[in-house]
Amino acid sequence: MVRVGVVGLGMMGLTHLDVYRKRSDVKIVAICDSDPKRLSGEAQAAGNVEGQAQSGVAELQDVQRLTDIYQVIGNEEIDLVDICLPTDLHMRFGCDVLKAGQHLMIEKPLARHAKDALQLVEAAKTSPGIVFVGHCMRYWPGWTWLRDAIQDGRYGKVLSAKFTRLASHPGGPFYTNGARCGGAALDLHIHDTDFVQFCFGMPTAVTSFGYSNITDEPDHLITHYRYPDVPMVIAEGGWSMSAGYSFHMDFAVNFEQATAVYRMADSSPLTLFRPGEAPQSIPVDPIMGYDLEIDDLIRCITTKTKPTTVTVEDAYNTLRIIEAECESVRSGKTVAL
Repeated sequence: MVRVGVVGLGMMGLTHLDVYRKRSDVKIVAICDSDPKRLSGEAQAAGNVEGQAQSGVAELQDVQRLTDIYQVIGNEEIDLVDICLPTDLHMRFGCDVLKAGQHLMIEKPLARHAKDALQLVEAAKTSPGIVFVGHCMRYWPGWTWLRDAIQDGRYGKVLSAKFTRLASHPGGPFYTNGARCGGAALDLHIHDTDFVQFCFGMPTAVTSFGYSNITDEPDHLITHYRYPDVPMVIAEGGWSMSAGYSFHMDFAVNFEQATAVYRMADSSPLTLFRPGEAPQSIPVDPIMGYDLEIDDLIRCITTKTKPTTVTVEDAYNTLRIIEAECESVRSGKTVAL
């Protein structure tokens, strides 16, 4: 039985709680938030993807409700600390969890800046605790199919890959403060940057175009990731669309022998097109990536093995790429990695 304390009861904290409460091998020992209304369930965050943050906390029984994070960190009754706090708090409290010897689940991004993330990378080397970073797209059904198809070459080489993730702005003081959230580049677009790294490795350089209109960081950008063996890998991400614009995440990947398209809004989101054949609908498990990443996390803890699908070093490198993208937006130049 893995005993968990969840810190931060925003949308992602509630989403993680949804997953933990379905599992028989996890006990939720404590929930922690500085807002008493969130802690009681009187106030509840909502998600931008159907299926997120479905259950509240009001009905949780036999759970400690805490406002002091240091009643979770170092608590001998808690094996795993799940940090779903604002980005700029990740490094400080993540390092404290590792110093306490507990396991750490930390929402993406790993930290606000790559130099901060490096401190977590170093702390992980000496801590007995497992570090797991919530880069959920590495587990997302349909997207995992694509990664497997790229890796095993079943349709030949990739000629082009385009990823799109667009939304209206979520609102609130944190998401309008670029110094804290990093704009859409770090909070939203990072999902696709990380998935690009997962599929193709570290790019040699990035060329990005974008603008800021809500924060002082990139709120909408398009990036060309440079690889010696793939002609075109592009991702567009942003939260600058007008209010009422529905969130969507899509991809279109052209192989030598097929084209794979994922359209989130479609009832059958993943379609494969091959020359001379009718379009093929690829079955996609309706489960969300959050369930699958936490399944991997619990497996790692119970088997005492380090994560391999997403490592703390991967998460650090994703931040390096994002920072290069932001530099490219600001300078108008290609930035080498």
